[in-house]
Amino acid sequence: MRNMLIFVAIIIATIVLIYSFQGNATSQPVGISLSEVITLSQQDQISKIEVNQDKLTITKVDGTKVITYKEPNSNISDLKAVGLKLDNVNVEVTTNSGIDWGTILSTFLPLVILGGLIFFIFRSARGANNQAMKFGRSRARLFPANKSTVTFDDVAGVEEAKQELHEVVEFLKNREKFQSLGAKIPKGVLLIGSPGTGKTLMARAVAGEAGVPFFSISGSEFVEMFVGVGASRVRDLFDQAKRNAPCIIFIDEIDAVGRQRGSGLGGSHDEREQTLNQILVEMDGFDTNTSVIVLAATNRPDILDPALLRPGRFDRRVTLDAPDIQGRLGILKVHSKGKPFANINDLEVIARATPGFSGADLANLINEAAILAARRGKKVIEMSELGESIDRVMAGPERKSRRISPKEKEMTAYHEGGHGLVAKLSPDADPVHKISIISRGRMGGYTRMLPTEDKGMASRAELKASLAVLMAGRVAEELIFNEMTTGASQDMKQATDLARKMVTVWGMSEKMGPRTFGQKEEMIFLGREISEQRDYSEKTALQIDSEVSKLIDEAHATALRLLTENKDRLTLLAQTLIAQETLEGDALEAVFSGKAPPPPPPPATNIPAPIETPVTAPAPVLAPGSKPVTKPATNPMPSN
Repeated sequence: MRNMLIFVAIIIATIVLIYSFQGNATSQPVGISLSEVITLSQQDQISKIEVNQDKLTITKVDGTKVITYKEPNSNISDLKAVGLKLDNVNVEVTTNSGIDWGTILSTFLPLVILGGLIFFIFRSARGANNQAMKFGRSRARLFPANKSTVTFDDVAGVEEAKQELHEVVEFLKNREKFQSLGAKIPKGVLLIGSPGTGKTLMARAVAGEAGVPFFSISGSEFVEMFVGVGASRVRDLFDQAKRNAPCIIFIDEIDAVGRQRGSGLGGSHDEREQTLNQILVEMDGFDTNTSVIVLAATNRPDILDPALLRPGRFDRRVTLDAPDIQGRLGILKVHSKGKPFANINDLEVIARATPGFSGADLANLINEAAILAARRGKKVIEMSELGESIDRVMAGPERKSRRISPKEKEMTAYHEGGHGLVAKLSPDADPVHKISIISRGRMGGYTRMLPTEDKGMASRAELKASLAVLMAGRVAEELIFNEMTTGASQDMKQATDLARKMVTVWGMSEKMGPRTFGQKEEMIFLGREISEQRDYSEKTALQIDSEVSKLIDEAHATALRLLTENKDRLTLLAQTLIAQETLEGDALEAVFSGKAPPPPPPPATNIPAPIETPVTAPAPVLAPGSKPVTKPATNPMPSN
C-alpha cells in the first residue's frame, strides 16, 4: 500500500507540472519580427518597450504584449536609426541578475521526475527479487551471548537432566579439556518430556550457562510449500552456526520434520523428507572442532526416524519427567521470586497438594494466585489464593451465575458425598483432600483425593479401590433417591476404561492370566493412534467383556455395602455440603468421624426457588493409581 501511494503521488505531480507548463506556454507573449515592431511604432500603437539584452517586450496601446529579438550588440540608438519611433513610448532597460530558475525548472524538472519514477520501478522490482532470494534463508532467532538469559538456577525439578547437560556446558566453555583426553562431546542432545516439563527452558539454560550464542527455531519453520526451501533453510542455519561457533542450535518440536521417512504421501520426494535428509547430512558432517551442539525437543520420540537417533547424531537423550515433591517445591520457589507471600511455608503445602503438576502448571498456579490476590485487593498472597488457584488450574473458575433447584443441589451433594465417604472407608484408596459441590467449568462438583506420596505404579488392590470410589456416586443416588441420573456418566466411563486396562494391559485378571490383549495401529505421519488391532478370538473377547463386567460389579457391590453400613455418615456429609458447599481439612475430617453437628435444615417452602449456586451435573471423582502418577485433573462432564 505504501509503494502504491508513492507511485500515485508521482503520477499526480507529473500531470500537474505538465498542465502548469502548458499554462505558462499559453500565457507567453506572441513573437513578432523587428520590422513589424517598427511599423507599430510608426503607427503610434506602442505604449511601452522593455529592453532585456537581445529581447524586446512590447506593450501595445490596447494592453497586449508581443516580443521580438534584436541583434546582441545593438542598442536603442541603433534601433532608432533603422526607423523605430519612440515618441510617447516608455522605454525601460533591464539587465539579467542571478539564475533564471523558471527556465531551469521548466527544462529539468520533468526529467528529474521521470528519472525518479524509473528508479522507483526498478527499486521495487529489485526488492521483490531480494525477497525471493531470501526465501530460502533460515528463520532462526539468534540470542547473543551477552544477552540476559536464564541459567540452571532458574530451572528446578529436573536435577538429573541438569547433571547430564553440565557436560555440554563444560565442553562449550573448555573443549580442550575433553580433546586432550580424546573425548568427543555428543553432537546432538534430544530433550524428551511431556508438554510443560521445561524442555525449551532447559535448552536456554544451557546456552546461558555456557555464555554462547543460541539459535532457536521450530521444526515447522523449515517446511514450506515450495520444493527445496526446507533443505535450503537447514543449510543456511548450520552455516550461520558455524560462523558463530561455539554456539547452540535449538530445534523445538523436531517431530514436525523428524518423523519416519516413507510415511508421507509424496514418498521420497516429500518436502518434509528432503528437509530431514538435509538435517541428517548436516549433523553427520560436523567437524569435531566446530563446537556447534544441536539441542532438540519433542514429546513424541516414538515417531522419530531411526537415522536421527543413531550415535553420531542425537546420541544422547535426556528425559524430563513430571517433578516430584522436592522438585515441585523448587519450581514454586523459582516462580515465587519477586512475589509477596504471607507465609512462604505455604509453598510446601502446595507442593504436597499438586502431584503430577508440570513446571508450566506450577508457574500458572503461582500466577493465578497473584491475580486472585490483586483482584481481592490484598497486598500479599495468602493460602486461600493458592488453594483456589489449584482448583482453577485443574477444573476452571467457579460458575456462580448458574442457578439450580434445591433438589439438584441435594442430589449433587449425595453424589459427591458418596465418592468421598467410600474413599475414606477404603484403606487402599488415597486420602480425600476436598469435596465441593460448587460448579467449575463443566463440572457440577468434584472430590479431590491426593496420594500421601508420589507413586510410579499402582497395585491391584489400589485399582479396585479406585473402581469402588468411581462407582460410589452412582450408588449413593440409588441408595438415597432410588433413582439414576446422568451425572455418573463420566464416572462409569472412567471405571470401564480402568477395568479394561486391568484385564487387557496390566494382566490383573485371574481368569485371563498375565498377558496383554490387542495392539494399537498408528500412522506415523499423523502421529496418533487410529485403531486397535485384535490379536485374540471372539471367544476371548467375550471373556474379556465378562471380566470387565465382573470388576465393575464387584466395585458397585463394595460401594453399596460401605454406603449402606454408613448411611448416617453419608447423610451428615451431604447435608453439611448443602449448607457449606465446600469441605476440606479439619472440617472434612470432623464430618467423616461423625463429630460435626448436623447443619440446620433449609427453610421449608412449597415452591422451590432457584438458588444462586453454580452446580450442574455431578462430576466424576478422580481415579488415583490407575496409571503412573499424572496430574489429577477431572475430566469435564458432557452436556445433558
